Amino acid sequence: MDDLDFNLKIVLVSFKQCLNEKEEVLLDHYLAGWRGLVRFLNSLGTVFSFISKDVVAKLQIMEKLCSGAQREHYSSLQSMVAYEVGNQLVDLERRSRHPDSGCRTVLRLHRALHWLQLFLEGLRASPEDARTATLCTDSYNASLAAYHPWIVRRAVTVAFCVLPTRKAFLEAMNVGSPEQAVEMLGEALPFIERVYSISQNLYAEHALLDLP
Repeated sequence: MDDLDFNLKIVLVSFKQCLNEKEEVLLDHYLAGWRGLVRFLNSLGTVFSFISKDVVAKLQIMEKLCSGAQREHYSSLQSMVAYEVGNQLVDLERRSRHPDSGCRTVLRLHRALHWLQLFLEGLRASPEDARTATLCTDSYNASLAAYHPWIVRRAVTVAFCVLPTRKAFLEAMNVGSPEQAVEMLGEALPFIERVYSISQNLYAEHALLDLP
């Protein structure tokens, strides 16, 4: 997909394909959806590089696991959690023996997905003159900020001050007018919300939400 073909609707709708009929999160589709989200973030300049660089590093770890010797255990989020927890491949207290476990790596993607979901929903629901810096900061504070040290939080919220306007964000989605972009977000964001919610419940069930 070159930049002319790229649009955010295709990326968001791809999250619908993450779920099979049993509502298991299929990791290859999840990672593909994230690759599209990274392209969207990068198209907006360097302001989101603190997130996109980290996401790219996490995607590389997951791609190795999904194509490695144990790949049959990494077809879905559910099979991965069962395999890694069952074989004690997750550092539950200290990040020491398994710093790149799939459970820990996807948890970082999961937290970033929550921030992006909240931010896109903020863009969708806000008035035309809303300040994107405020929307982004509010979304960040309600999601990722809790996991970042103060110095990172400070740098990030300062960086948000130079974000483009709401109209520019909506146009960067490449789905037509700002009004069409708002409509698309209303249709497509529930796909991300569903994937996030199923992942959140799975991690909560296994007490994995606070992995170091």
